[in-house]
Amino acid sequence: MKVLANDGISQSGITALEEAGFEVITTKVAQEQVANYINTNNVSVLLVRSATKVRKDIIDACPGLKIIGRGGVGMDNIDLEYAREKNIHVINTPASSSDSVAELVFAHLFTGVRFLYDANRNMPLEGDINFEGLKKAYANGIELRGKTLGIIGFGRIGRSVARIALGLGMRVIASDKFVGNAEIRVDFYNGQFINVDIPTEPMEDILMHADFITLHVPAQESGYVIGAPEFEAMKDGVGIINAARGGIIDEVALIDALDSGKVAFAGLDVFEEEPKPAVQVLMHPKVSLTPHIGAATLEAQDRIGTELAEQIASLLKTENS
Repeated sequence: MKVLANDGISQSGITALEEAGFEVITTKVAQEQVANYINTNNVSVLLVRSATKVRKDIIDACPGLKIIGRGGVGMDNIDLEYAREKNIHVINTPASSSDSVAELVFAHLFTGVRFLYDANRNMPLEGDINFEGLKKAYANGIELRGKTLGIIGFGRIGRSVARIALGLGMRVIASDKFVGNAEIRVDFYNGQFINVDIPTEPMEDILMHADFITLHVPAQESGYVIGAPEFEAMKDGVGIINAARGGIIDEVALIDALDSGKVAFAGLDVFEEEPKPAVQVLMHPKVSLTPHIGAATLEAQDRIGTELAEQIASLLKTENS
């Protein structure tokens, strides 16, 4: 049985699938050629990340497809319900990349509070001729310890963010429509741990009280989670991070808030117009930028590949028994 990992898969995932008796194909097939490739090569399992879209046209054109696997959390690039109506299993790996995304959130937070987004642009240009000027420009950094982090969306990734924040000595507040209360276990290297109970609050309270805000919600069918009214409700000088999905923040309103000083800095891993983000966002001097790499750590990709392999083997074993 053949598996097409069209957006790549870790070596550990390949090994696990091969040991389970699958032939793994890692050829990158262009979007418009995916259906033809699946049929020509008798592919039974299609694995994707965020790049390949698995819409109704591919599902209808590939009657031999048994499983669609998404390496990661969000499945907005797959017509999920339609695939299931056609008796195709759709799987993902919601827990595998949580810590990787959470660590990227803090990479952006540390970058923001110490002006690294700007220093890394200006030091190569002016470091040798304006060292003292740049030193003065970046001299008013702040610490994260003691500050309030607001987490909008308190699922697996939001809770991983909370663990790191608590370890740093931050106050954590959270909002989630579907979670009323969460016990966060913070583990330490020596086996010790603490449990911290965090009740969720209305989003309005998060906006009013947070020094920094990070979003961990799925793609929205309509409207923004954060737009001009939400920015207006925030504290002056807030920092905001989006490593979830493009389109949940109104980027026009964000630029306005950055220009006015309402928002001190933003960290963006995802964008409204991927894969061609707006130039105004890319060029803004108060934005820390990464190209949708939240789950792109070696450890997360190993976990994703192995977990997908285990789910695929289990599903097809059950189906054939």
